Order: sequence, then C-alpha cells, then structure tokens
Amino acid sequence: MYDRALVVEVLRQINEAAERILSRFAPVKEAADFTDTPAGMEKMDAICMLLIVIGESLKNLDKITADTLLSGYPEVDWKKAKGMRDILTHHYADVSAEAVFNTCREKIGPLSEVIKKIIRDMQP
Repeated sequence: MYDRALVVEVLRQINEAAERILSRFAPVKEAADFTDTPAGMEKMDAICMLLIVIGESLKNLDKITADTLLSGYPEVDWKKAKGMRDILTHHYADVSAEAVFNTCREKIGPLSEVIKKIIRDMQP
C-alpha cells in the first residue's frame, strides 16, 4: 500500500499547477497571443514550466502508487499527459504555440476536474 497523505499532497500540487495554467491562459484567445509579443512568449514559457511540473508529478504518482492510481481514472489520457513533460523537457525548441494553446484550451480543465475527483475519492 502507498502513503495516501503523500499521494494527496502530490495531487494537490498537480491541481495547483493546473489552476495556475488556467489563470494564465484565460486572456489567451489564439496561439498567436503566445508568439506575437515578448509578454506572450513569457506567458507560454511559464505555462510550459507548469506543464512540466504536472507531467513530472504524474510520473511520481505512478512510482508512489506502483501504477495503480491513475489507471482507475481513464477519462484522462495519462500517457499523453506524462509525455507532454518529455516533449517540453527534451524538445522545447520544437514545441509549437498551437500545441500549447490546444493543450491549455482542451486538456487542462478536464485534467483539473479529474484530479479533484481523485482527491475527493481518497478522503476517508
């Protein structure tokens, strides 16, 4: 069995990162908002760092729970969520603003909702 308190803490860190992404992404209306100004590029860089945090934390959850927790919540493609971290970390220069935009627009909200659900499910 794994340390539930540790798992909940990691889940809360993931959700905090997701919420920060959503907050920073709120004024972004199109991918060009990331690339057309220095401030937009800084925003994309900050969001990418938070995406890396999420991916790394998901990998740590798998280690802590021996790959048993996330598989019980198939509404998120966990492999792709963790893979985004690898792409951002190892191929950052090749990451497109469109990919980051689409991830923020389509994936982060649902991921946050599932993370909150997992946290609720872990409460006694």
